[in-house]
Amino acid sequence: MAQDSSDSRYFPLSLDSLRSLAGWAADCAELALGVFEARSGGDARPREAIEGARAFAAGGPRTAKLRALALAACAAARETGDAAAAAAATAACLAASSAYTHPLADVQQTKHIVGPAAQAILALELAQPGDANLAEREVRRAIGSAPPEVRKILSHMPAREPGPKRRIDQLMHELDAGLR
Repeated sequence: MAQDSSDSRYFPLSLDSLRSLAGWAADCAELALGVFEARSGGDARPREAIEGARAFAAGGPRTAKLRALALAACAAARETGDAAAAAAATAACLAASSAYTHPLADVQQTKHIVGPAAQAILALELAQPGDANLAEREVRRAIGSAPPEVRKILSHMPAREPGPKRRIDQLMHELDAGLR
């Protein structure tokens, strides 16, 4: 689909910037991978999605296989009966799909950027409910480890609003605000 260059909602987005985003997203998602694997009975789909994101970040092609890996991790999230495992698998799905972030100034596109970290943090929170400071530490870690390209991509998009009371929306807002 060709972009209309006169449409001001679009901005320049290089493959190198997407690779940087995918690498950071994979790092974020990998932090919660153990939560999924401990509760999933050997389902490798989220791990494969993170590996696909890493391969893309390292210079691999953005192919239908990467999209299939993302969708498979998403299916793993739907199929598990455990909320923490589902959030971890969703983080992996979003990490792989970050390679397909559109250069469109739309708040929905920010999910591709902050979603992997937010879902991973949610997974860790659900898996370790007694650690009151976990989310704050992990939000700071994710923000601190974000490369400049991630911040630049996000700067072209509208900021996320605090949103409803759902925890995932709160985490995405905190990450969005902190990365700006």
